[in-house]
Amino acid sequence: MIEPHAPAPPGPPRTRGEAGRSQARLPVRPTTGRFLVLAGVFVCAACGLVYELELVALASYLIGDSVTQASVVLSVMVFAMGIGSLAAKRLRCRAAAGFGAVEAALALVGGCSAMALYAVFAWTGDWGGVWSGGPRCLLVGFSLAIGLLIGAEVPLLMELIQRIRRQDAGGAVADLFAADYVGALVGGLAFPFLLLPQLGQLTGALLTGAVNSVAGGALVLGLFRRDLSRRGRRLLLIANLAVLGVLAAAAVLVDDFERAARQAVYGGQVRVALRTGVQEVVLTGPGHPVALFLDGRPRPAGRDGSRYREALVRPAMSGGPHARVLVLGGGDGLATREVLRLPGVERVEVVDPDAALVRLARRDPALSALNGHAFADPRVQVRTDDVFRRLRQTHRTYDVVIADLPDPTLTASTKLYSQEFYGLARRTLAPGGRLVVHTGPVTSRPRVLWTVEATLRAAGLDPVPYRVAGRAPGFARGPGGSAETSGASRDWGFVLAARDRPALTLDPHGPRPRTLTQQSLRADARAAARTRVRGLKPSTLVHPRYPD
Repeated sequence: MIEPHAPAPPGPPRTRGEAGRSQARLPVRPTTGRFLVLAGVFVCAACGLVYELELVALASYLIGDSVTQASVVLSVMVFAMGIGSLAAKRLRCRAAAGFGAVEAALALVGGCSAMALYAVFAWTGDWGGVWSGGPRCLLVGFSLAIGLLIGAEVPLLMELIQRIRRQDAGGAVADLFAADYVGALVGGLAFPFLLLPQLGQLTGALLTGAVNSVAGGALVLGLFRRDLSRRGRRLLLIANLAVLGVLAAAAVLVDDFERAARQAVYGGQVRVALRTGVQEVVLTGPGHPVALFLDGRPRPAGRDGSRYREALVRPAMSGGPHARVLVLGGGDGLATREVLRLPGVERVEVVDPDAALVRLARRDPALSALNGHAFADPRVQVRTDDVFRRLRQTHRTYDVVIADLPDPTLTASTKLYSQEFYGLARRTLAPGGRLVVHTGPVTSRPRVLWTVEATLRAAGLDPVPYRVAGRAPGFARGPGGSAETSGASRDWGFVLAARDRPALTLDPHGPRPRTLTQQSLRADARAAARTRVRGLKPSTLVHPRYPD
């Protein structure tokens, strides 16, 4: 290894880039300079991974189907990194200036990406199909831009670290990648455990951009400033100050921006908006009517809400014993209210993973009035636990199990619509017990209903599907743009299942339903049968089969 101050051995003439590599004029000793470059690699790698995770998280929340969004964002970004590395070869002769410009651009694009995506979604809401619509193109565009800039970092940093101290290429690559991977680890852990819960997606991205700009600018202007002309130093300083100014202004306005965006997304007055450890919970409308959104998807309200909950609860509570009831999900208390309206109920156990939603259902005056203060009833026991884990651990049996769970097409929910999950639910059913499952809209997604039916059958249960139409003119628009939230399909699918074929009926001795009749329920079953999709396989934990 040849130190910078040692005379170079004779050899062939060197190119301009090779000559420049051995002529770094540093204000510090080479050892210190090399450490500072590796520290810059560490910080930039952490910021780069935060940008990637932020795009995946925001796309999953706004569009849904987190597996697809993660695959699209990461594959596009990795492809762009390769293109960026090739393109950066032209900047190697001006590595310091190139790296400074790349970091300033990356800080601006990455820091503002979350706010830009959320703004486009909030004020257009048209995510269209898989590849149609401006917002989805914007997501791909940000992935490409960030990937190109991240890819350009590596060859420029390799050039800078070689200019400080000549060493074999393998050793330089090992040092560079070690700092890069450790930085990526820190960024990957900081995003879910620090930035997202403490600052949120928008402020977290803006802060990451600011750190990126400071780190890149300080490395070039502090360590390699002699490689830049006076004009180059001035331009780079102005560019970084402008980037920091934009990010700071956005951070100051981020609360007002979020309020305006929520108003555009949810309509009406947003009264409560909180990000729990499980989901985003939004309550709109002072007093009545109250609209509840979970991760941007509206819970059925008004007359449609009554029809949905009666269709979910009443058939399962009829045709057999119903003294012991298990409600899976339903942290808003609305399904529990419908259960408690029926005579003969002795115990209701509600299992929901979101303690904050349960707390809101207990304490918020409007929501607790809407659910009839169901959680204050002495017959009701609420457990905040993972639904799957609770089913595995419980040794109790129930007459009725009501699965009031999120849509099965959401990646986070597919395990709750799997053959393994239904096998656990079957184990908790008492003799003559029934299980009812909500499957989402039928008209626009009949395969989901019949995949649930096939999965229940594979778990040893005899299922009876039915479909109930809504009566309201449409739903409020929410993130995801799914048919259920866009008003394109105003119906819900359900499957009632038991060990032996259950009767789809309404208890004539219970309170009269407000929206359902025995005749309409039979018609609902016939309507569902007309949508049958044959030949579907059951969904399992390792092979989920619910289409987006």
